[in-house]
Amino acid sequence: MSDGAVLALDPGSVRVGIAASDPTRTIATPIAAVARDPAVLWPFVQRQIDERAITEVVIGLPRNLDGSDGAAAVDARTLAAETRRRTHLPVTLWDERFTTVQAERELIAAGVRRRTRRERVDAAAAALLLQSWLESSARLADRG
Repeated sequence: MSDGAVLALDPGSVRVGIAASDPTRTIATPIAAVARDPAVLWPFVQRQIDERAITEVVIGLPRNLDGSDGAAAVDARTLAAETRRRTHLPVTLWDERFTTVQAERELIAAGVRRRTRRERVDAAAAALLLQSWLESSARLADRG
């Protein structure tokens, strides 16, 4: 397993949910939902990379229920290519079907009000996809 913190980007049409792991790659934590505007998004991402010593990026790949790529998956692949170009870090695409739905359910169960949920759901979904990736990576490392 590699060392260093991992940043997750969960792309949406309006915002990108952002989460990060701790340096040991054990726990994913939601950070923010940032406007998809390149003038806002990329400086924020770069600041996170610098401040958290990020060594890898995971990007949510929203596949269709049948596993095929739709327009949102094509958009995620474009974001992944742009992330590689801008950060020069390894970028992995990770299937994130249902993370937004799961995040919404967990926020409701925690009693978070509707208005606040809208602000938090994208970052929470990014944390869920990153936690899934971290756990899968740890299982693979244990087998190796």
